[in-house]
Amino acid sequence: MATKVKKAAKAAGKIKVKMIGSVIGCPEKQRATVRGLGLRKMHQVVERMDTPEIRGMVKKVPHLVAIVE
Repeated sequence: MATKVKKAAKAAGKIKVKMIGSVIGCPEKQRATVRGLGLRKMHQVVERMDTPEIRGMVKKVPHLVAIVE
């Protein structure tokens, strides 16, 4: 029972980011932002800390990435 509480608290500070668009033809700054999030392939999902910096990166490229639950 205690492990479920720990997992919930641990996951509360994280978000999952999924790459939904291709970086082909995108400006180099957008490519760098997507790469900075740790995304390389289409439909790849990565888990990142939920910080203002990460949220800002996601907001810069909303047509390329999405936050999934």
